Amino acid sequence: MKGFKEFLLRGNLVEIATGLIIATAFASVVAAFTNFLLEIIGKLTGGADFNFDEMEILGFQTFGPFLTALVAFIIMAAAVYFGVIKPYTAMRDRYFMKEEEEAVEEQVLLLREIRDSLNADKA
Repeated sequence: MKGFKEFLLRGNLVEIATGLIIATAFASVVAAFTNFLLEIIGKLTGGADFNFDEMEILGFQTFGPFLTALVAFIIMAAAVYFGVIKPYTAMRDRYFMKEEEEAVEEQVLLLREIRDSLNADKA
């Protein structure tokens, strides 16, 4: 039981669960944004209809829903990449990489002191 309790309380599991909850909530925001973009594109192109559900190609009626899902996926992926991933990466690099570099420098200095102390003891 102790191992199971440690597994449940491990930080990674909580972080993954939190990320999944946030991602699920964010999915509806991205879906609404995608519909908004499709509406704007439709108005800019003079009323182009992006409802491909009725489309039939070479006798396949499932092509329309596939095309709708593909267009929606591309718009959602672009929205997530440019709206979340790029700003997050820029912020992480700007603020957190400096802290890591400083920590590495401090470790290097400590290791040099230990090395110098050991060399002084040998002499």
